[in-house]
Amino acid sequence: MAKKALNGNNHKFNSQPRIHQRAREIQEYGTVTHALPLELEEPVRLEMTEQLNQMLADSMTLRDLYKKSHWQVAGPTFYQLHLLFDKHFAEQVEIVDTIAERIQLLGGISIAMAADVAETTQIERPPKGREEVPVQISRLIDAHQVIIRHCRTLAERANKLGDAGTNDMVVSDVLRTNEFQVWFLSEHLVNMPLVEAED
Repeated sequence: MAKKALNGNNHKFNSQPRIHQRAREIQEYGTVTHALPLELEEPVRLEMTEQLNQMLADSMTLRDLYKKSHWQVAGPTFYQLHLLFDKHFAEQVEIVDTIAERIQLLGGISIAMAADVAETTQIERPPKGREEVPVQISRLIDAHQVIIRHCRTLAERANKLGDAGTNDMVVSDVLRTNEFQVWFLSEHLVNMPLVEAED
């Protein structure tokens, strides 16, 4: 009898993988659902997730710009910049994850795919080829500036709407890290003598 009952369930449970599955989306991009008890109304969560997705797209673009620079850097400062670019890349990876998780926590959907990010980002697209070090660094600083400007606006707006969690994340995680990285990059563009000081 037990054997028959087990066989009766074979149509439901099977060791054969069910591949090539497709179904409708369970939540559309640009919406918020499952209101957790956060004391934030839907219009606030909608506005915050939209703004955070913009920041996410820009941060993902900056992250990838760091990896491009890490791979393609050349010249006498290769070693130092190769390591610096990779360190900043890793820090941007953490930022990307933090922003995406905040969007999901607010009930939204995080932008994820490269094509969607490319359509959304405000950061200028670099050429595919290798550029000189000062240009690489300038591009990175310009990208940081886009994000820093958005951080300041979004933090103020989140504070006004009572979304202290988004405000704190934007200031503590995104803004402060981007400011610090700009400082490290900018110092590489200061024209200083390397061997002999000028009178």
